[in-house]
Amino acid sequence: MGELTNIERDAVARIDAVAMLDQVTDWSAVNSGTGNSAGLARMAALLGDAFSVFPGDLSLVEPAPAERVEADGRVVPVAHGRHLRLSVRPEASTRMLFTGHMDTVYPADHPFQRVVDRGDGTIHGPGTADMKGGLAVMLAALRAVEASPPAARIGYDVMINSDEETGSLSSAPLIAALARGKVAALTYEPALPDGTLAGARGGTGNFSIVVEGRAAHAGRNPEEGRNALVAAADLTLRLAAARSVGLTVNPARIDGGGPNNVVPDRAVLRVNFRPADAEAIARARGAIDDAADAVARAHDVAVRIHGGFNRPPKPVDAGAEALFALVGEAGAALGLTIARRATGGVCDGNNIAAAGVPVVDTMGVRGGAIHSPDEFMIVDSLAERAALSAVTVLRIADRGRL
Repeated sequence: MGELTNIERDAVARIDAVAMLDQVTDWSAVNSGTGNSAGLARMAALLGDAFSVFPGDLSLVEPAPAERVEADGRVVPVAHGRHLRLSVRPEASTRMLFTGHMDTVYPADHPFQRVVDRGDGTIHGPGTADMKGGLAVMLAALRAVEASPPAARIGYDVMINSDEETGSLSSAPLIAALARGKVAALTYEPALPDGTLAGARGGTGNFSIVVEGRAAHAGRNPEEGRNALVAAADLTLRLAAARSVGLTVNPARIDGGGPNNVVPDRAVLRVNFRPADAEAIARARGAIDDAADAVARAHDVAVRIHGGFNRPPKPVDAGAEALFALVGEAGAALGLTIARRATGGVCDGNNIAAAGVPVVDTMGVRGGAIHSPDEFMIVDSLAERAALSAVTVLRIADRGRL
């Protein structure tokens, strides 16, 4: 375990760092914000070309239906891009799942659109770290594995979705389906700049709670009105009070109100919950229901709850420990120290773990300042992290298990 085998060494030697950097630069120049349908279609086409080098079935999967609540309380469908799926050797007894996302948080009209080489070993640009750099790592690692003799012993699915940054609402069923029967999964979110991986993750739940009151003239007959804005404010305070150990609550926004002389008849509260475990989810659900019932009675309003816990908490269980250990051994053979730490952030790794599959979800590049105009990627980490993935996969192929 302390050094590379000849097969692993040959696989690492096949990784082309220059080609990887060119890919990241080209892909990051394409705006693929989650709401940019044209940009996502272009990105999906580029990824389809890149992943067509593999044997197996490559397809673009239609998104599952998803919806959102508008500021006026209407529930409307949300369009998402198609998701890329690649299936290689599905008949193999040892099968893995590799996931990533093609969308970014930067819409088409965002000023952060250019990739710049800083000349200090980093490049600065939208999606360079999160996660077009990670997609290049996945691609290079799998190409290195496919050219190795053990590849015949392992099958895998690749899933690259178009909606991860907004919660994977249209790809969650696909993730769950592809996770079934897999011995392990790797996801290509960025590691920290020093290479530290994410370990345990909390979960997340996003809710839009619509309060329906009754309009009235604020001076002539206010007593006949039912102020939805006041009721939403009361609901906000009740939910904020549900914060406890293992559960954070963030009321983020209230949409509603209008002219000063009209009692508001509608408001929409947006609130985020971060549960540490399943028990915290149960507490949160109870708090939401209790607060909604209490506010409806106290203010004589109707309350409609939309949303849910779309990312379950991801503890490090025995299977995950075994996979982290294997990644650590692969890193040691490459001269890398692989550390991990718990994080409050969430990703598709939460969904994969919820399906009962061990996952390490920060196998992408080293980088930082993600979700901001300062996002950067450390160039040397492209080949480094591709090698880490390739050696990890080859060791799983050799063992047939974790």
